[in-house]
Amino acid sequence: MRTIRIEGLEKPVSCLIQGSDYFSMDIYDKVCGVLDAFFKIGGNTIDTAHVYGGGNSERTIGQWMKDRGNRSDVVLLTKGAHHDSSGPRVTPEAIASDLNESLERLGTDYVDLYALHRDDPSVPVGAIIEALNAHIAAGRIKAIGASNWSVQRLQEASDYAAAHGLTGFSFSSPNLSLAKAKEPFWAGCVSAYADDCAWHERNRFPLLSWSSQARGFFTGRYTPEVTDNTDLVRVFYSDDNWARLRRAEMLGKQKGASAIQIALAYVLNQSFPACALIGAQTPEELESCRQGADIRLTREELHWLEYGEGHILKIAGMSSAASD
Repeated sequence: MRTIRIEGLEKPVSCLIQGSDYFSMDIYDKVCGVLDAFFKIGGNTIDTAHVYGGGNSERTIGQWMKDRGNRSDVVLLTKGAHHDSSGPRVTPEAIASDLNESLERLGTDYVDLYALHRDDPSVPVGAIIEALNAHIAAGRIKAIGASNWSVQRLQEASDYAAAHGLTGFSFSSPNLSLAKAKEPFWAGCVSAYADDCAWHERNRFPLLSWSSQARGFFTGRYTPEVTDNTDLVRVFYSDDNWARLRRAEMLGKQKGASAIQIALAYVLNQSFPACALIGAQTPEELESCRQGADIRLTREELHWLEYGEGHILKIAGMSSAASD
């Protein structure tokens, strides 16, 4: 499996990152099967968060690592400072509280990758970077990043760290997918669009995409007439996205792949280091993701998938300019 490098971390990060928001000890055998299979296909990075399952996700991962004795082989990504019923809580105090509790649940004294789960633009970046650097110095974190931060705030944090001789963010985790979100899936969430991707390209800044396959939009289960999933309708149902689905199906036919594998390849073939968080729950889903991760797409194919312009498709021996 392809890997990327993230500054501050010695271990490589697999381009597929196994998500764990559904993990719990109630389905421990299933979790073990998924994680064992994920590592067997070359994955090494697991995504979790302080808020997932009220802590059940982290506890289950911790138990699996204890049972397997493999902590040194695992790249752990966890997140903290998510808002609560009182509102935003991106503060040094919340970061420390969440991180310490996450470490206890995971049964480890450090996390490889630590991301702030949300942003609070009213908090100056300086206080946040200072707090995170204290945890790096104490050995509790190897590399820091941010989930659902705008590139403007990421740049502010980078500038502050550089000006003060501190370690800055070395990765970002927004949503990036071939299907473009019409509005945030959850309040406070950030999706990466063309200008954001251009910033990542200029800075060679790693992006770890959540909902990388648009929450099943490309599986073939959905059509404009199927409206039972109200969140999917609200976020991804649009004429432009249906056109992208059709193009993914066409390119998939050319490459012997499914549309959802093409959608995954879209994320992993960006012009900057990129990984995709996946929610695989079965060996079949893992194998589909593995195959999708092996697909190489050219810059022209990426542009055509997104905009429907410029790419020449050759299907069944016939050449045609394919555009919508």
